[in-house]
Amino acid sequence: MTSALSLAAPDDVLAAVDALEAAGAGAPVRRSRAERQAIVLDTAERLFSGRSSRSVGMDELVRETGLGKMTVYRLFKSKDDLVGAYLARKAATVLSFIDAELVRLQGNPRAALLSVVDAVERDVTRTGFRGCPFNNVSSEYDDPRHPARSAAADYKFELYSRLERLADQIVPGAGEDLAAQIHLIIDGMYLSGGLLGPDGPAAHGRQLAERLITMAADRA
Repeated sequence: MTSALSLAAPDDVLAAVDALEAAGAGAPVRRSRAERQAIVLDTAERLFSGRSSRSVGMDELVRETGLGKMTVYRLFKSKDDLVGAYLARKAATVLSFIDAELVRLQGNPRAALLSVVDAVERDVTRTGFRGCPFNNVSSEYDDPRHPARSAAADYKFELYSRLERLADQIVPGAGEDLAAQIHLIIDGMYLSGGLLGPDGPAAHGRQLAERLITMAADRA
């Protein structure tokens, strides 16, 4: 790369690289940093969810993005960083959906808790389901400090916090046990659904969640 590009600000470098690469294809294009990140993360999601993060090399991923190698590595310094960012974005999407449901069902914590379980059931029964991405990807890395493990743990903590907040409205001051039980049901549905299919034990998750919520409310 020329010294002029090397001395430019990172975003300017990436924009220039994109433009040069596209110009070579006969269609000059300038993309924002956010657009380039979305392309890389969308590609990572497609490849990682279809196979596994470990089986996808960075050279393959770069080719699939249609961007240059320098562009991708300017956005994500390593594959580990990319895997962590992939899970962090997925967590933000899922938690945003849950938060919207909590707003929609405000004042009805039972319905809100069950809406989370319903969302899991829809995910488990969709075509091409291969298990929970947070469990799948984080299990590929042994180091608890790996970005994938950290992103998955952060997501699980945030999910549990929301479940506990709802459970505490059903069982004031004692929502921790109910939240933990619902959390285990969700994890179990993902694990069983991925291994045994949606018609196996995962099909009973919603019914079990209803029963536990009713029992907890009756004891309150």
